[in-house]
Formats: sequence, C-alpha cells, structure tokens
Amino acid sequence: MHAINYISSGRCEFNVWAPFLSAVAVKILSPEERLVPMEKDMEGFWRATLTGITPAVRYLYRLSDEKDRPDPASQYQPDGVHGPSQVIDHSAFRWSDENWRGISLSEMIIYELHVGTFTPDGTFKAIIPRLDEVRDTGINTIELMPVSQFPGERNWGYDGVYPYAVQNSYGGPQGLKHLVNECHRRGISVILDVVYNHLGPEGNYLRDFGPYFTTTYLTPWGEAINFDSAYSREVRNYFIENALHWLRHYHVDALRIDAVHAIFDMKAKHFLSELSERVEEFSQEQGRKYYLIAESDLNDSRIVMPRESGGYGIDGVWCDDFHHSLHTLLTGENRGYYLDFGKIEHMVKSMKEGFVYSGEYSEFRKRNHGNSSGDIPAQQMVVFSQNHDQTGNRMLGERLSALVSFEALKLAAGVVLLSPYVPLIFMGEEYGEDTPFLYFVSHSDPGLIEAVQRGRMREFREFKWQGGLPDPQSTETFLKSKIDWEKRREGHHKVLLNFYRQLIGLRKTIPALSHPDKKNLCAEGNENQRILFIMRRKDASQIMIALNFNGADVACVPPLSDGAWNKAIDSAESIWRGPGSVLPYELVPGSEITVRGGSIALYIRKSPLLEENGGIQQSNPENHE
Repeated sequence: MHAINYISSGRCEFNVWAPFLSAVAVKILSPEERLVPMEKDMEGFWRATLTGITPAVRYLYRLSDEKDRPDPASQYQPDGVHGPSQVIDHSAFRWSDENWRGISLSEMIIYELHVGTFTPDGTFKAIIPRLDEVRDTGINTIELMPVSQFPGERNWGYDGVYPYAVQNSYGGPQGLKHLVNECHRRGISVILDVVYNHLGPEGNYLRDFGPYFTTTYLTPWGEAINFDSAYSREVRNYFIENALHWLRHYHVDALRIDAVHAIFDMKAKHFLSELSERVEEFSQEQGRKYYLIAESDLNDSRIVMPRESGGYGIDGVWCDDFHHSLHTLLTGENRGYYLDFGKIEHMVKSMKEGFVYSGEYSEFRKRNHGNSSGDIPAQQMVVFSQNHDQTGNRMLGERLSALVSFEALKLAAGVVLLSPYVPLIFMGEEYGEDTPFLYFVSHSDPGLIEAVQRGRMREFREFKWQGGLPDPQSTETFLKSKIDWEKRREGHHKVLLNFYRQLIGLRKTIPALSHPDKKNLCAEGNENQRILFIMRRKDASQIMIALNFNGADVACVPPLSDGAWNKAIDSAESIWRGPGSVLPYELVPGSEITVRGGSIALYIRKSPLLEENGGIQQSNPENHE
C-alpha cells in the first residue's frame, strides 16, 4: 500500500516506497516537530505507526538524513506542491449517497468541465449552484478535468505531481467530496480525468524516492513512467491504487484515463489490463459498476476488447476520428491532423464504425494507422464536436462558435447528440459560449515558463495559425478562459441552449436514439451535394436524420423505408433562428425534399405502437425558461 492510512483515535500508519534509500524518517511538523525513524520491509516500503496524530497534522519524509520531501502519495498539499503533506481522515465525511447506483455508460450524456474556469470563483463549491441547470438541460454526467495537485493555482490539471492529492485552490478533499455528494443527490454521475502517462515537471519529487521513471521510452513530456522495467510492480500498484482511491474515498463513478498511447508497457499483461481487472473486482465488491474510459491516439480496438479476447477490458474510448470528420466538414480546415479528413465518406464511416482510419494510410502520419472498430459496441465510444484538447490546443483557443455560423453549431449538436455513440459536451458549448479556452499555467520556475512557451510554439507550426501566442503564464490568459454562464439566458445563446435540450430530450425518449447501436444503423452520403442521411431503428422505432454540410440548399430524395414519416425537429425552423424550413411535416418514400444549407432534420416513422402512446411531439422552445 502506497498511501498513508489514518486508523482512528490519533493512530496513523505511514507508508512510503523508497527501495534504494538507507534511511527514511517521517517528520511531523505539528503541533510540535518530531522526527520518527521508519522501518524498511523486503519490498522496499518504509513504515511507521504513530499515535497522537490528528487529521490536521502536516508531515514530510526525511530521506537518507539529507532532505525533506512531501509524501509521493500525499492526499492533500494545503500549501502547494513544495509544502508539507497533510493527514486526511476519509471516514470523517458524511456521505448521503448510499442508495446511489450510478448511470450506465450507454445512458450517459457527458458534460466536460474545468473547475477553475467553470465559475468566477473556480472552486468545487461554486459548481454546485449550477448543477440544477446542468441537469435540467438533460445532462446526467459531469466529467471533471484533472484535480490532482498541480503547481500554483492555474492549470489545466495535466501538470499534476501528486496523483492522490486534491488541488488545494479548488477546495481540497472536502470540497471534492461535497461536490460528488451533491451530484449524486441530483442524479448526476461523476467522471474524473486522471493522468497515468506522466507527471508534471514542477514539484515532481518521485525520483528522490525510487525508480518511478524509465529512460527506455520517451513521451512528449519527457521520461516515461516505469510500467515494465525493474521495480515496475510497485510503480504499477501506485497508479492502480490511485484509481481505487478515487472510486473508494471520493465515490466517483468513472475515470477517464488521459493519453493511454503514452503508457508504455511491453509486459505480457499490460498495465491497462491489470487496471481494468482490479476495477472490475472493486465493482463486484461494491455491488455496482464503475467505469474506465480511455483517451487514445492509436485507433486500437484492443483497448476496449474484453481481456479474455486479448484486449485490455477498458469500458470506453474517446473517438477523435469522429471529431476530426465533423470539424473538417464544418470548418474546411485541412492542416495538421485535419489533413486526413474533410470528406463526407469520413463522416459516413465514423457513423458506421467509429474509427475512420482502421489500417489505411494516413497522410499526416506518413504511415498506415489504426485497426477496425467495426465490432466495438457503440456504447463504448465517446464522441464530441468540442473538448478541452480540440479547443485549448488551438493557438488562440477558439471554440467552434468562433469558427462557424450559428446554423453550423446546431448541425454539430445534432451530429453528436443523435449519433449512435455516447455524447460529450464541453462546458459552455450548449449555449454557444464564445470566450476562448486557452492553455494556462502558474509555474514558479522562470526556465520552465520559457520552455512551456517554446513548446507551445513548436506545437502550432504545422497548423500555420495566424496571430500571437497568448502567454500561458499570464493571469489574463486564465481569466479570458472563464465561461460567462449568464449568456445562456438571452438571445441566440438561449435559443441554442433550448435546441440542445430538445435534442437531448429526443435522444432520451425515442428508442431508436436512446439505445447506442451501430448494427441497426445505415448511413449514406453524397460527396458532391455534401449531404448525409442516417437511418436508425430499435424494434418498432425508426428514425431518419438529414444532415446538410453544404452551405446551400440541397434537393434530394431521402432513403426512407415504407410508411409515413413525421418531422420531429428541424434546425432551419424560425423558432431555432434558422432561415425557415422548406421541409414538409410528413414524408413518404420517394418524396423529393429540399434541405436547407447547414441544417439538420429528424424524422420519425409513424408506427401503431407510437401512435397508441401519443407519438412524440416537437416541443415549443419558448417553454424552456
């Protein structure tokens, strides 16, 4: 066990892994300073059980009688990454979610948010008053960008250096627990973003304790974490225990694992396989399912294949190809990794399978890329039109609202929310937030600050974006990235928000939309007309979606099956601030229609079963206040 264990009545067991050190002592700083030698076991763990310890006690580890360092498995760093660690008593928090069973991945409508920029205060506590409005939009899951302790007060979270500690400026352990508890009280699941491929540079003292890193592989952030070399067993356990730490002590429902393509492991049993196995065991112990979702640049279906079939058993994976296909059709951008996309056929394939590149040659990578995702169940793929990466990794952090028209924003919403996959919305997207989401840090090392700026410039060269790079270290860069929640209450922002509500409502109530399924889906596209038709069905429920990526109106004949079809929603309608629809309310097979430029329309096949239940009516957006 890597983390300390507060037992009760002032007793606390301190544990730290340092296999090569000759001496380790725990240095208690309060209420009075004392130094207690620790004993080493055969596996390289140093242990000491102390009395007179309260949850407010702060401590350090003294290494080889030379230097004091915070705990590598610290659960709270009240004074930041360079300060002492603090003892936490997890049993002290009073949870009220004992009847909470979570939400299945297939039913999730995910809302990704960054704690620091989601509210003016930038804390866990400040999120809570907004949860009701998030839920009322139809969202049932929030995904928090990383909250592990990072240097300073401003960071995306991917520079964390204490994987077990909750960021002090966000509200620490109590703040996170209170937020999760309030989410569950409202029927909202919580996904936490975790980083197991690297640690940030500032405040990273793991090398002083043991061989946590290896020079065998290099990542974009430097040395790789040691998942397969000598002494890797304890390193792997450090991160596996971390995953269980968030599930057990903070009651989060799922973990999103950042950039698993940078987790290098050549062992027969991959780290991800071992991690999924341990989380599955934990789920069985708790009597409910906890999920793991991976971000990967590999287009490798093995990530989500069952372990017994040679996969890693991860529950879900982000599908970047879906985003790239959609983004290029909407914006016309074709530089960097967008070079491989831009055709209707790419969107068609992603709708049908997920990965667009399943072994084909990638011009951007100058090699063949990926394998087939055709057999991956739809509920194991998360799709989006925006996220923190695709927005924040632009030089000027432009959201889609700054790049395309209002009509295209509605089209993007429909593509994602009516897709056969699990949809993800990036904070503010639902009302067309137009503030940028920039990259920001608050390091204290001048050399590191300069290195970050140089690295960002190199990253943007291939895209050839115009304009000056905002200073990541500047407080102004951070403040510019805060969303303006009040925009959602007026003008076109309010209209777009109601459009999202309507789409989510249709997704939840129409069986053909509410069941993620690629097998009962047909997608047909016309490259010249830049139009795409999607047909989906579930038992008696059938729908047809018309997507026009052309700037002009297109006359066409949709591929309808027998029967009459009624219009459920049309983004061109004036109630959605569109140019006005020319689509009929009822369609029959063989009818020629005209789809407005940049619009999306959904038709539902009439069936006796639906008619008996009163059908599905288009609601008036003016009713959403």
